[in-house]
Amino acid sequence: MPYLDVAATAPVRREVLEAMAPFLTTEFGNPSSHHELGERAASALEWARARVAEVLGSRPREIVFTSGGTESNNLAIKGISLANPRGRHILTTPIEHPSVLESCAYLERFHGFTVEHVPVDGDGLVDTVALERMLRPDTTLVSVMLANNEVGTVQPLAEIGATTRAAGVPLHSDAVQAAGWLELRLAGAGGDGLPVEALTLAGHKLGAPKGVGALFVSGRIPLEPLVHGGGQEGGRRSGTENVAGAVGFATALTLAEAERPARAEEARKSRDVFIATILSALPGARLTGHAEARLHGNASFCFEGTSGEAVLLELERRGIVCSSGSACAAGSDEPSPVLVALGIDPALAQTAVRFTFAATTPGPHLLEAAESVIESVRIVQGIAPR
Repeated sequence: MPYLDVAATAPVRREVLEAMAPFLTTEFGNPSSHHELGERAASALEWARARVAEVLGSRPREIVFTSGGTESNNLAIKGISLANPRGRHILTTPIEHPSVLESCAYLERFHGFTVEHVPVDGDGLVDTVALERMLRPDTTLVSVMLANNEVGTVQPLAEIGATTRAAGVPLHSDAVQAAGWLELRLAGAGGDGLPVEALTLAGHKLGAPKGVGALFVSGRIPLEPLVHGGGQEGGRRSGTENVAGAVGFATALTLAEAERPARAEEARKSRDVFIATILSALPGARLTGHAEARLHGNASFCFEGTSGEAVLLELERRGIVCSSGSACAAGSDEPSPVLVALGIDPALAQTAVRFTFAATTPGPHLLEAAESVIESVRIVQGIAPR
């Protein structure tokens, strides 16, 4: 049976391990050291930075390597807001990753910012009309994720970015879940692509190890560092760089982008069959998130008359690993704030189960998994024997 919790973390790819191996063994130099071993480490780090920049269509110096998506989100939101604010007003949405929402809350508590949440509809799509109306002359930053980590809804970032650019407000987007599934090319002056001034990525969703990520920040945007010290990463993130992690991240991102055009569409077809099979067999099942504008590898449901945790346990008995929502909310017995923001009743939100799979997951395996989901839900509902 397939592993269906890729949104939490993906297995490390063999190609990534092989690329990292020299920098965990013989090529162990500090990239700040001025000798041959250190210079080779520095060259590897800049190779990784150039590869990430190539995928995004940015300049290498606009890439900051971090410890992952959470740090990148913190650096983008706090760093941009504190460096050169137009005012102390931030717009975001109620369905962002906790690292975005908590960074905004920090600025509100300790730096006097006002944070407003742009509403979303029942499918999780941002109300772009409301966003335009809520922009103010003192708005310093807008942060809207590209694709939601729980329900998979993909936001109309081109439209949102056109609005923020017209207002002269920087746009940050958490693209952690979108990487490997969606086009990440950045918009140039008036060109196609993502019209953002900052973009967050994380390695462990792509087949790189946990503990490495990257942040794109436009060269024209001032950024106050979170970590001060020796001035590494162009002064934006001090500390001895994780060379092996950066090489692994760049390798994973490059591979994912090269494979994306061919594999994403096949994954979408398999996802749609998976969803249709479950919805047709379980009348009480409800798909959460947008039916079409969603990540290719995401299928998320509420199963009326169940407990999401009970369904998870029943599925695990059958060898299927999935989750009840964001891994960053693991252990919480509260209903998902994302689902509540979509207007789902808190009691129904407690029945949520999320299935996320890789582009390489075979369609027949997903169909087998769908049958196991149907059986498990019926057992938890008490309408089928164990």
